[in-house]
Amino acid sequence: MTLDVWLLLGAAIVIAAIASVRIAHRSGLPSLLLFLGFGLALGDAGLGIPFNDPDLAKQIGMIALAVILAEGGLTTNWSHVRRSVPLALILATIGVAVSILVMAMIVRALLGVDLTTALILGAVLAPTDAAAVFSVLRRLPLPPRLSGALEAESGFNDAPTVIAVVLLSSMADAPSLGTFVLDTTIELVIGAAVGLAVGPAGAYALRRVALPASGLYPIAVLALTFVSYGGAVLLHGSGFLAIYLTALILGNSRLPHRAATRGFAEGAAWLSQIGLFVMLGLLATPKEMGSAILPGLIAGTVLVLIARPVSVAVSAVLARLLRLARVSWREQAFLSWAGLRGAIPIVLATIPWAADVEGSKHVFNQVFIIVIVFTLLQGPTLPWVARKLGVTATGEAHDLEVEAAPLEELQADLLQVKVSSGSQLHGVEVFELRLPAGAAVTLVVRDGKSFVPSGDTRIRADDQLLVVTTAACRDQVERRLRAVSRRGKLAGWFGERGLE
Repeated sequence: MTLDVWLLLGAAIVIAAIASVRIAHRSGLPSLLLFLGFGLALGDAGLGIPFNDPDLAKQIGMIALAVILAEGGLTTNWSHVRRSVPLALILATIGVAVSILVMAMIVRALLGVDLTTALILGAVLAPTDAAAVFSVLRRLPLPPRLSGALEAESGFNDAPTVIAVVLLSSMADAPSLGTFVLDTTIELVIGAAVGLAVGPAGAYALRRVALPASGLYPIAVLALTFVSYGGAVLLHGSGFLAIYLTALILGNSRLPHRAATRGFAEGAAWLSQIGLFVMLGLLATPKEMGSAILPGLIAGTVLVLIARPVSVAVSAVLARLLRLARVSWREQAFLSWAGLRGAIPIVLATIPWAADVEGSKHVFNQVFIIVIVFTLLQGPTLPWVARKLGVTATGEAHDLEVEAAPLEELQADLLQVKVSSGSQLHGVEVFELRLPAGAAVTLVVRDGKSFVPSGDTRIRADDQLLVVTTAACRDQVERRLRAVSRRGKLAGWFGERGLE
């Protein structure tokens, strides 16, 4: 096919994938299943487009996962996940190790595979998928501690599992426990150090460098996350941990045009997901998967009903012993069921395949089947499971969406505030906001029409407010707006300070 035909085909796939997101949203399924279906339809089982290069798939997959992780970090609200980070870190480290060992022992006994293959399968299936978790869980009314733990875990657990799969795939025999723990720890420490260095430095630079166009800020932010990724890899550290930490810091820093940056990152992540899942669908060969169905179903059942619950239980006990978090049995049950798998296990399965590890193609086929079958089972049932376990939270406070543009010559900022439907700003009069002396609401956009408000103008849901503030009191203005949005005009009486 010519380049024009490839471009036309690619554009048609992207448009079809975008349209299918609506179907996935209504059904509660992660959109990855539909994207994988497009890939299968284009491959051997459909149009017959050839693609059988696991090494290229691995390289493309790693880049796509880096973009998805960057978007996850940039769009994660630190105040939402902060209290859940200790539990998430335990789940992403000790929990991952427990899951790998439990899977390896049981799968080796049931399927009769060698120890290295069993460990590789356990490591490949250990991480929860950031894209799947974000797409499903952010629509559920869960308490911040629970949803925050799942979001943070899906961001943190990619790094140790990638290291584990790479180490296992590069060794003829299973490595000693000491070697495995030491190598993993070193890579994680280096990755964390790079991420924690690049993130604050990038935020400091972006706050003080006035770029000539607002569209450059999102590009700069995404580029900084990849500086972190590349720097960590060059230093033999975990690029995934570095990019997630850098994105998390940048996404929660006071940067210009934060909303535009999040929108750009979300668009890049969606494009990466579409390309990644379609490519993985192309790589799969349905006619070769018959022999992997039964082993895949057995391994998937072990993962969902034994390995994941055991890893969550061990993590919960450890968190309680260390006095970091208390997790009820209902929350443990939901954490176990909500450990969604997606693109990450399939991409990880290409690593041993590219390294020509014996039996790795069969492992890839098993993982492909597990992801499809158990995502179909777990994704749509999550809302029902959450309700039955009583872990849903209604009436959670709605936060504000604030976009800031610097007015350099005036040493001021222009804040664009979008009032959500559940915000307590609804019904508050402008004078009741009690903004600092250096700030004022200068314009209200309502139902497509704009007007200059007076002190007794009542704010309504879905309004957009333009607030001009001096640079010195910008933080104070945002805290006050956030506090009123959460608890109303008497927020101060309730002890609400608008802190993130």
